[in-house]
Amino acid sequence: MAIMERGNAHGEARGQPSATSAGASAATSPVTDQADDRETRPGGGRTYGDLLGDPQIRRWLERALLGVAVGAFVAFFFGLQLGVTAALLVVVADVVRRARTSSSIAAWQKSSAAERRTEKQLKGLERNGYRVLHARAVPMDDEGVSDGRIDHLVIGPSGVYAIDSEKWDKRLPVRTLSHRKLFHGPFNKKDRLDEARWEAEQASRIIGAQVGFEVPVQASVAIYGPAIPWKVMRVRDVDVYAGNRARGYLRRRPKILTATDVERIYQAAEKSLPPNYPD
Repeated sequence: MAIMERGNAHGEARGQPSATSAGASAATSPVTDQADDRETRPGGGRTYGDLLGDPQIRRWLERALLGVAVGAFVAFFFGLQLGVTAALLVVVADVVRRARTSSSIAAWQKSSAAERRTEKQLKGLERNGYRVLHARAVPMDDEGVSDGRIDHLVIGPSGVYAIDSEKWDKRLPVRTLSHRKLFHGPFNKKDRLDEARWEAEQASRIIGAQVGFEVPVQASVAIYGPAIPWKVMRVRDVDVYAGNRARGYLRRRPKILTATDVERIYQAAEKSLPPNYPD
C-alpha cells in the first residue's frame, strides 16, 4: 500500500519547473526578490490561506478552540487549575479518537469498520518486519463468487497471508462441521470460504510469476461480532479466527522468510496487485 510519488513522463520531478521555464524566470525576475518574498510568508513560502487549508493544521486549530472553550467554562465554575486540566483532556481525547478512527491511506478511508480494526492491529506488526498492502485486486472467478479484492495482504517472517475482515451478526453462533463446513447460525458460509481461498490462490500465482519462485499465500478470515469458540480453525483450507486475534495469529507462527525475502515479495505484490479501494 505504499504510495510512491513519481515524476512526469519526461523524467522531471513533479512540481519542479523545467529548465526552459527556469531560465526564463531567472531572466525576468531577480533571485533576491523571490527569496525576500518567501521570507515574508509563514511556513517558508506558504501563505496563511495555505496553512489554514492544511487539514492537519486545521484539525489542531479546532482542537485548540474546543479546548479553550471547555477550559474557560470549567474555570469559570471550578477554578483556573481545573479549567486548564479540562482543556488538556479535551485535546488529548480528540487526538486519541482520531488515531483510532483514521487510516494511514487516504484512498482507504471508506473501508468498513471491520477492515479498519484489522488495519490497526497490522500496524503494530511493522516493527517486527511485516509489510502490509490493503485492498489489492485479484482476478474474479467465473462463478462470480469473488469480488476480486483481498482486504489485507500481509508479508512477513512467518509467510504471506490474504486476510479478509468480516463483520457478522453477533446474535448468531459460529460453528464448524468436520473442518469442511462453516456456519453462522443457519447460514452455510461455504461461498465465503471459497472466495477467500480463490483470492489467495490468485495472489500466490501472480506474485510467484513476478518473483520467479513459488509463493504460498494462506487464506484467512477475521470475524468480528459473534464469539468464536476457538483460537484458529482451518476450514476448507482457510484459517478462521476472531478478528481481535489477527495480530497474534501472524506472530505465533514459525519464521520461514528472511528480511530479503519479505522485501522482494512485498515489492512484487505491490507491483503486480493493483489497489482496489472502496468506492
